[in-house]
Amino acid sequence: MSDKRSPAAPLPDQTSKGVLAHGALPGRTAPALDEVDRAMLAELSADGRLAVRALAERLHISRTNAYARLERLLAEGVITGFGARIDPRRAGLGTSAYIMVTVEQTSWRTMATDLHEIPYVDHVALVGGDFDILLLVRTPDNQTLRDVVLERLQALEGVRSTRTWLIFEELPGSVLG
Repeated sequence: MSDKRSPAAPLPDQTSKGVLAHGALPGRTAPALDEVDRAMLAELSADGRLAVRALAERLHISRTNAYARLERLLAEGVITGFGARIDPRRAGLGTSAYIMVTVEQTSWRTMATDLHEIPYVDHVALVGGDFDILLLVRTPDNQTLRDVVLERLQALEGVRSTRTWLIFEELPGSVLG
């Protein structure tokens, strides 16, 4: 007796598309998205205020399908929220920099809390490589950036060194296309 299944019979707990019921393939950390899901994310990335009716029309799907997909993407954490995209320069934050931080090996666990308390830190990423933490900092001017780096950041316990790269120009990107 063989334990092979016929090609027509789906595996247990799978949908007809061969994907696990909750959208993830075995060994995958993110839910699988189909073309409609990706198109929906692209539309919402371009205009987060888009009404579900207009979204359904653009994607050529029913409103019921659009609502169901949107709810699933929210429930699975694919969409984490809706908000405004702010132009930092027009918001008075004309100086931006990436700051690479090297920390003592045992201090990275406490660093996240300390870094979030520093004003003007826009993004914190723990990374692997030549340094430990990558920060995106947006300040009104160079003097404020200097104070953030030399007075606030380097004063944190466990910081061994920092390296600052000024951002001259930024271009919008898209993770979806």
